[in-house]
Amino acid sequence: MHIVPISDPADTRLRDYIALTDVSLRRLTEPQDGLYIAESTKVIERALAAGHRPRSVLLQQKWLGELEPLLVGLDIPVFLASQEVLGQITGFVMHRGALASMHRPVLPAPAELLANARRVVVLEDIVDHTNVGAIFRAVAGLGADAVLVTPRCADPLYRRSVRVSMGAVLQIPWTRLPEWPDAASQLHDAGFTIAALALDERAVTLDTFAAAPPERIALLLGTEGDGLSNAAIEGSDVVVTIPMARDVDSLNVAAASAVALWALRV
Repeated sequence: MHIVPISDPADTRLRDYIALTDVSLRRLTEPQDGLYIAESTKVIERALAAGHRPRSVLLQQKWLGELEPLLVGLDIPVFLASQEVLGQITGFVMHRGALASMHRPVLPAPAELLANARRVVVLEDIVDHTNVGAIFRAVAGLGADAVLVTPRCADPLYRRSVRVSMGAVLQIPWTRLPEWPDAASQLHDAGFTIAALALDERAVTLDTFAAAPPERIALLLGTEGDGLSNAAIEGSDVVVTIPMARDVDSLNVAAASAVALWALRV
């Protein structure tokens, strides 16, 4: 690695890290350049353990000792800057030590992830990066095998998603599905029962469904507010609901994923 002191926040070598709080900008540039941003030494460690390749690292001098053992032998620049300069570069106060610009891994085909899986989670058009990250953490903690996301779903490798997941998006296999009904066809071809988590008069309760679950389940979760699309529900084999109390109709989608995954754990 090559230590590079930085004093100018406009240094062109830092273009991967500029204005990270601008969501629309990152949605465009990260996938386009084949990059994502890993935040904190723990997340960087998990990214490296997953075999992801860093392009550069940006951090304060005081965090170098913690991160240096992970970077030994890598031919990359390690940019060092003060807290003030880091804030000017990224647009936020860095409390978690370091950022790394990482090359994105090639996503596997859905059939590859589904071949040996028994429990998978499918995210339809969930646009909140915090919810996506929280769902990945639930998947990691409660034992599902993979996550599949629709074309309009928020990017699991967006900085906030990775951070909220505590790096779980770097540990859990995931890929993108096509639109419905092709997505349903791929899940059915792999032998999965699609269980849509939704409010519907035809729904069975989660405890009823979990009492005699199918061998292979794809748990389908929809976007915040509107929930699942009609096409997604029509392509599902069963609609499942979590019984609620005190006139509350539903949980946050990330909380609902954790409840359902716990009930359906293998």
